[in-house]
Amino acid sequence: MLFLLVVLSILMPVLIYVTSEPQYRPGMWNSFQMTLSAMFFLNTIFTVVIASDAVAGEFSWGTIKLLLIRPWSRSKILLSKYVAMVLFSILTTVLLAVCAFGASRILFPTEGASTLVGSWSQGTYSLLDIGCRYIELFLTAAIAFMVSSVFRASGLAIGLSLFIMFAKDVFTAIFSPERYEWAKYLLFTHMNLSSYLVSDQGPGGVTLGFSIAVLAIYYAVFLLLSWVVFSRRDVAG
Repeated sequence: MLFLLVVLSILMPVLIYVTSEPQYRPGMWNSFQMTLSAMFFLNTIFTVVIASDAVAGEFSWGTIKLLLIRPWSRSKILLSKYVAMVLFSILTTVLLAVCAFGASRILFPTEGASTLVGSWSQGTYSLLDIGCRYIELFLTAAIAFMVSSVFRASGLAIGLSLFIMFAKDVFTAIFSPERYEWAKYLLFTHMNLSSYLVSDQGPGGVTLGFSIAVLAIYYAVFLLLSWVVFSRRDVAG
């Protein structure tokens, strides 16, 4: 997974360079942004696969009993699984960003320092955009981890998480907070925080603090469900 992500993160700028006419080639930051947009989908899929198999895989292979007979509490076992998944997601994100930036820096010219995106310099905007994309990945992985822990089905966890990843914009358009007041409290409405980089208001006129609060509540619920079900589940038989 890591090797494929690294290779594709390097090849994407190369592909942009080869397929674009010299006079129309993007600058370094634009190439970097295009690579991030494409590769973060793959990064999310890889992380979702890891999160989905973290707990469900132990039940599928029957190795959960070997873990539970060790002198560790179920909470510690679940925490170790979750921390491993988070560390994997951080590692893949760092590798993706470094490789994409390195390839873009070598192949494309650097734009002028005066070029702004909103009120941000292009470098600052790109860094903040990575953070926003990672938060979306982080929430999607939390959903996969929760489904894996509650239903012990990695296939369901992967399928549901990927469905949410690809369909969230459709749900946001259908259940627009501009038309429905209650839609402001839906998870899908707040997963993409990048809109706050160019505007002080999000969907339905909400603030960044409101969006973060909604995401934090959903995140806490996902982890609480995972912990409660895993801690009380009977693995006999």
